Amino acid sequence: MPVLQNKFPVLEFDPDSSALVMPNILREGVSLPDKAVFAFVGDHVDSFAESVNADVATSIDSITKQFLVYVCRHKGQDICLVQAPMGAPAAVQNLDVILSLGVKTVLATGSCGVLHDIPENQFIVPFRALRAEGTSYQYAPPSRFIDLDSESVTALCNALDKRNIPYLRGTTWSTDCFFRETASIVQLRREEGCDAVDMECSALVACAQFRGARFAQLFFTADSLANVNDYDCRGFGVSSREKALELCVDLITDM
Repeated sequence: MPVLQNKFPVLEFDPDSSALVMPNILREGVSLPDKAVFAFVGDHVDSFAESVNADVATSIDSITKQFLVYVCRHKGQDICLVQAPMGAPAAVQNLDVILSLGVKTVLATGSCGVLHDIPENQFIVPFRALRAEGTSYQYAPPSRFIDLDSESVTALCNALDKRNIPYLRGTTWSTDCFFRETASIVQLRREEGCDAVDMECSALVACAQFRGARFAQLFFTADSLANVNDYDCRGFGVSSREKALELCVDLITDM
């Protein structure tokens, strides 16, 4: 199929799954487990991996940082564990690498802002995402929203229910620009049904679907944009990072 051209270059999409540089470049012989936790929780990934004596399977080298890709054992299953960098382009680059090395099911976790009166440190399971970032358009034709795989979302919700862990199902707004969440844009996103705001979800969904992988995400709530006249950073969800990571390592065994 030809490139789907558009007046705006960011919306142009090429359905060809090959590229001049593929994500498994220089990683011949590296094979990862089929399940991975992809965590936006900073160095908690490294400290958790050390605490469970995880093995280092490979690394993802970027200009700014080296991301170690771990494999740990939990409930009789091998699970890949990798830190996710902030922002859709960087996050998708790491995701695409681990998918190219054998990962088939991904559970991401990280914080989100809220657009309604939702307490901090609550869990949200997104079932669709508004595509206000640019990366997803390199993996999927233009659309306003992208739906997460319903089977994966259901499996995550069932795993949370099994553990009696409360959560909300919702729609997230994925944006590239943390400092451009204006009052007017927030109001528009509310009117479109968005409950949360993040910076990567829609791009991660598009990448996973393009590569034929299953993907779900577990947010923990952080700052609040519910009152556009009084932004509340709260604790930025920091106290939930370690808990969410450990929980997701357990949850993915049921997915």
